[in-house]
Amino acid sequence: QVQLVESGGGLVQAGGSLRLSCAASGRIFGRYAMGWFRQAPGKEREFVASITWSGSTTYYADSVKGRFTISRGNAKNKADLQMNSLKPEDTAIYYCAAGFDGGAQAMSSMTGIDYWGQGTQVTVSS
Repeated sequence: QVQLVESGGGLVQAGGSLRLSCAASGRIFGRYAMGWFRQAPGKEREFVASITWSGSTTYYADSVKGRFTISRGNAKNKADLQMNSLKPEDTAIYYCAAGFDGGAQAMSSMTGIDYWGQGTQVTVSS
């Protein structure tokens, strides 16, 4: 059974930084992309960032471009999200996802996702 476990959420002041980590346990067959999504209270879940299996290609939502960085180390079952210059509007539950690698942009439409994490809360105070 595959599980995605997020860590690193918390409370931070506006302008601060947080680093989220996601680790996949169990065996995922094939080459899969990983990504991060978020859901604020009363809003739909939205795409944040994604990265291909090789780690060579990334894709970001316009709202986080230049502030967030997704990375994938040599251990392909992990993906981190470095969040800098955080804003109150970044407050949300952040979810890790894994799925078919159709290119980094493909995951942004929330298709081809096979696994979701349980989410980690990020709160940015003004």
